[in-house]
Amino acid sequence: MNLLDIIKKPVITEASMAAMDNKKYTFEVDVKANKTLVKQAVEAAFKGVKVEKVNILNIKPKYKRVGKYAGYTKKRRKAIVTLTADSKEIEIFSAE
Repeated sequence: MNLLDIIKKPVITEASMAAMDNKKYTFEVDVKANKTLVKQAVEAAFKGVKVEKVNILNIKPKYKRVGKYAGYTKKRRKAIVTLTADSKEIEIFSAE
């Protein structure tokens, strides 16, 4: 598995945006990824970033219905990455 394929996308919610002030970033990651791989992937994808710790959450599939069709959403995995105090911040939204 390539390191850049581990991080799928950032999770943009009110809680995750508020946590960015404390240098905590939330990403949706591959279901097979572990904490070590997520740490290596973040440090490889964003230059000048040092990861202090990684917390991983598994999100179960939910039952959804649309009319007569029913099924489950996909299972997901989220990683909350905490950066060190002397680390550079990750710019998810560029100023351009």
